[in-house]
Amino acid sequence: MDKVVVVTGASGGIGAATAELLAGRGARVVVVARGEEALGAVAKRCGPNALAIVADATRREEVRRVVEEVLARVGRIDVWINNVGRGISRLPSELSDQDVNDMIRINVLTAMYGMQEVLPHFKERGAGHIINVSSMLGRIPLTPIRSAYTAAKHFLNGLTATFRTEIQQTHPGIRVSLISPGVVRTDFGRNALYGGPDSRQLPDSQSAEEVAEVIAGVVESPRLDVYTRPGARDRVVGYFASLGVDP
Repeated sequence: MDKVVVVTGASGGIGAATAELLAGRGARVVVVARGEEALGAVAKRCGPNALAIVADATRREEVRRVVEEVLARVGRIDVWINNVGRGISRLPSELSDQDVNDMIRINVLTAMYGMQEVLPHFKERGAGHIINVSSMLGRIPLTPIRSAYTAAKHFLNGLTATFRTEIQQTHPGIRVSLISPGVVRTDFGRNALYGGPDSRQLPDSQSAEEVAEVIAGVVESPRLDVYTRPGARDRVVGYFASLGVDP
C-alpha cells in the first residue's frame, strides 16, 4: 500500500490498531496523539518508516502544525483518519454546559480541524481521503448515560455528510468516509468522563483489530458510510421501525 496515512488519536485502541495494521501493509503511517510515551511505543511497533507527532487535536493550531510537519518531512498526505474521541457517563437531565462543550470539543472539533486543515493540500493535489471514526451511537441513541457523546457523534455524522457534499461538487477526487463501530474492547468505557463500565466487559463487542481491518479496507477501497459489524445497518433500520419511523 503506497499511501501516507495520518491517524489521530493513535496512542491506543482503534487508532493504534489501525496504524499498526496499515504499516504492516506497506503504508507510511503518521501517528498523532498527546501522550508521547504511548505514541512512541505505537510508532515503534509500526516500524522504521513511521512518524510520531505529539499534538493536541483539540487545538486547531496543533492540527495545522501536524499537516505542515508531515508535508515538510514526508512530502504528501494521502489519507487523514480522524479518530480522536471520548465518552461520557451522565444522564441527559444531569448534563452541564461544560459536559456538552467537552463532548463537542473532543468528538467534533478535532475532526473538523483535521478536515479543514488537510483540505488545502488535498485540493492542490486534486485527491485525498478523509476518514472520520464515528459510532453506532451516532445512529441510534440507545444508551442514556452516553447522552452528550451520542449527540456529538450525530453532529459528526451530519458534518461529515455535508462536508462531503460540498467538496465533491468541486473536487470529486477527494473522498470522505464515515466509519461506525459499535462496542469495542478498549479503554473507552473506563476513560469516559465520570468513569463508566469497562467496554471489555460489555456484550456483543469486537476488538480494536477487527475495527482496524474495516478501516484498512476503506483506505484501500474507499466507501462512503461503513459499519464495522455485520447486521449493524439492519439494527439501525429496526430501531427506527420500532418507533414507527421510516428511515
